[in-house]
Amino acid sequence: MDMAKKSQPKKSAPATKAKASDKKAAAPKATKTKESAEESAAIQQAKSSSSSKKGITTSSTAEYFSKNLQQVGFSSQVKAVLTTLKEAVDNSLDACEENGILPEVTVTVEKVGPGSLKNSDQVRIRVEDNGPGIDPEDVPKVFGEYLASSKFGRGRCSRGQQGIGISAATTWAQLTSAVGARVVTKTEKMRKAVRCIVEVDIKNNTGVLKEKDSVDWEKPHGTSVEFLIDGRIQLNGEAGLISYLNGTTLVNPHLTLHYKLPEMELHTVERVSNTVPEIPSAVEPHPHTMKLGEFIAHSHLFGRVKVGAWLKKGFSRVHEGTLKELNAAGIKNGIFEKLVDSLHESEFKELFMAIQNIPLMAPSTKSVLSIGEDAMAKSIKRLGAIDFFSVVSRKPTICDFKPVQIEVAVARLEDRSIEADAPVQVLRFANRVPLQFDKSACAIVHAIQSVNWRAYGLGQPKESLPQGPYIIAVSVVSPFIRFKNASKETIDGSDELVEEIRRALIQSGQRLSKHIRKEVKANELEEKLRHIEQFCPILVAGLARITKASDSRRKKAEDGIAKLLGRDARDTEKELKAAHDVLEEQTAKASQKNSKKAAEAEVEA
Repeated sequence: MDMAKKSQPKKSAPATKAKASDKKAAAPKATKTKESAEESAAIQQAKSSSSSKKGITTSSTAEYFSKNLQQVGFSSQVKAVLTTLKEAVDNSLDACEENGILPEVTVTVEKVGPGSLKNSDQVRIRVEDNGPGIDPEDVPKVFGEYLASSKFGRGRCSRGQQGIGISAATTWAQLTSAVGARVVTKTEKMRKAVRCIVEVDIKNNTGVLKEKDSVDWEKPHGTSVEFLIDGRIQLNGEAGLISYLNGTTLVNPHLTLHYKLPEMELHTVERVSNTVPEIPSAVEPHPHTMKLGEFIAHSHLFGRVKVGAWLKKGFSRVHEGTLKELNAAGIKNGIFEKLVDSLHESEFKELFMAIQNIPLMAPSTKSVLSIGEDAMAKSIKRLGAIDFFSVVSRKPTICDFKPVQIEVAVARLEDRSIEADAPVQVLRFANRVPLQFDKSACAIVHAIQSVNWRAYGLGQPKESLPQGPYIIAVSVVSPFIRFKNASKETIDGSDELVEEIRRALIQSGQRLSKHIRKEVKANELEEKLRHIEQFCPILVAGLARITKASDSRRKKAEDGIAKLLGRDARDTEKELKAAHDVLEEQTAKASQKNSKKAAEAEVEA
């Protein structure tokens, strides 16, 4: 009994301790449960409060494009690399031309490791130019702000227009590598260059400078921009980097380009023209090319001016005589004296309809920029070994009340290894920028397919591109090119534009046809001469045997036949060439001897 009594408390003591420890352990659990309940309640309250809000929110331009980069050329990893390179090169060329500088651009594209996206590489793209440089205050606007451009809304034949592309490249770099654009820039007035990183403040559509400092740079002026992005590099093919760079040099004969691509040595393409294209002055829009909404929106650019002054200043081909015609068409004089920002919508509509119904002169064609037949002829030789080319530069004309100029080059490659049934290589350009995607929907391709190339000696399946070892390059230049998408990958052409391109192609095709016909005739004549040359010696030998003529008489007969066939001239040319080669060799040896003697004399002295 005593033992049982003694042992009982021993058993109960651990049980008591266990209960106490359970309570201690349960206390933090209860606290955690309470905290999680409070968090859940807070989240639920936030959800209910957000769902109760019915107000409309607004997003910045940068926020929109950051979620829709596929609209501006970043729809695939291959496109991302090409678009980034293209936007940087376009900016360099525009900056050089606007400041009268012969552009010298250096491009480096390299793969530096695996990318953050699935099946992607991390690619470094660097573009350096000898342009005027960028004022440090403008650097965040250029590389980090959408729709910030000195060319936005201006009727000029410049490559960039809206100020979207390079900012989109910065955004893509920021999204895929967490670093924006690395910029080094220096103007002529700056003693040192500015080096910085530019990022896009997506919520506010502003550029943000980071790690800004001053560095020594050997260039007197210029800009270097570097992007580290996720993508995949494609070198060859119509969408390849080499095709883009070759196309850029074709329509920019004044450009010296250095480029280093993966698995390739540094390559340099020297300029073939020392003339910087003079960018024509901006042209105002023609009233007949606008819609009512555009007409009204255009008025907002001029502030508090009278309607008559706005019409004459803000539009092409509108003058004092036009106002009199509008007055005769029913527009009261009082409207012309009103301030444009005080016009009612009904008055805008009445004015717009009246101006659409009166005849106006077509817009001036002085605003278009021509490459020129001579410059393009020199430039096309940089594409490779070519044995024939034809260049046609049409006069500027009006299509859909918009000035436009079409230039075409057709070249035949010396390399005949290309299959005869392979489509020709098509190079498309809009304002001297290569177009490399969505080829089938482009107005240029529609125009090429509409030409009967069989009449000019090329094979062509029905409603398809011609075939053979040829390059067909078409350049469309206009201050008002209409594209099918924001990434400017393909031209949305009207019937008038397609017809104008078609006429240029026909002219070039006719020149090609003449050359092919001459070649065919020359080949046929050569074939006949070879037959005569083959059988005439047999005939002469037979006649000499029959007439028992001497060897000297037979030799004279053979020489006479060679003279008739024109082979004597060919033999003389061969002899002259051999003699010329011998003379050059002797001259080189004599020059080496003289230089050696001069060096010895200098050592003795």
